[in-house]
Amino acid sequence: MSTHSNPAQSHGHENGHHGHGHDHGSDSTEIDWEAMADTLENNGDLHLPVLRQTAARLADLLGPDKEVRRVLDIGSGPGVMTCALAEAFPDAEVVAVDGAPALLDRALARAGRLGLGDRVAIRHAELPGDLEVGDGRAGGGLGEADLIWSSKAVHHIGDQQGVLDALAGALRPGGILAVAEGGLPMRCLPRDIGVGKPGFQARLDALQEYWFERMRSELPGSTSTVEDWPAMLGEAGLADVGSFTYLLDLPAPLGETARTFLHNQLTRLRDVMSESLDADDRKTLDILLDDAAPEGILRRPDAFVLSATTVFAGVRRAS
Repeated sequence: MSTHSNPAQSHGHENGHHGHGHDHGSDSTEIDWEAMADTLENNGDLHLPVLRQTAARLADLLGPDKEVRRVLDIGSGPGVMTCALAEAFPDAEVVAVDGAPALLDRALARAGRLGLGDRVAIRHAELPGDLEVGDGRAGGGLGEADLIWSSKAVHHIGDQQGVLDALAGALRPGGILAVAEGGLPMRCLPRDIGVGKPGFQARLDALQEYWFERMRSELPGSTSTVEDWPAMLGEAGLADVGSFTYLLDLPAPLGETARTFLHNQLTRLRDVMSESLDADDRKTLDILLDDAAPEGILRRPDAFVLSATTVFAGVRRAS
């Protein structure tokens, strides 16, 4: 698990990945998360303001009277949201759970830099195989929690409902499971960018949807389900299910961090989907990735970042 599921942005974002697989050439649906560590952390840093807002919103949902002692970040990646949760819940142990050891190392290092090292722990776990609750100690499962957060990780598991069921079962009474799944594809360019055919980004969206469906179909135990996340959380036994959406809105002209983020996103897309692009769109993508070209994403004045991510949350009722 880590923060990007799709090779560009429409299905993956600030914080969650599955921690399995490696790239095997163009158009592969396998993802080498550890190789993407810098990109994932850059992505998380770019989203940090909205991640902190989300953590604060979850604290509000739990309420001032709820004692939050333990938080799980499922598919933590390099730990950007892990640390935001540790800041929002100062009395809690926050556990970064991921299948990529190098990303867990980054999560610990980040927590140390932020002075959170005494409350942030890590747990190496491959999902769904390591989802047993146990007592949360080494070799004893994930343990129970008052808040379980997962961003863009559940859709990397073949049986999405099964994962939600297991995570809901790890909640203490009154606890909340919150998953960031869905939203809107990211936008970063105008419809006509002056290079190639207009509508370039819309065509990329279509290819990414095709890629995403292939990725889902190739997962072990892949199960087709209507992705009605509130209904799925209800099926997992949770109550008071609701949602909220946060917006990342970085207008043009962009700063260096955001431009680097977009360059990384487009590079990733070219690496895994280039064979699906027609010759004209491949040429357009190459121009966008040309560091020296004025039309490139690192230089063009009209590049922006606009994305919306929806969080679905439900409560485990007290017995």
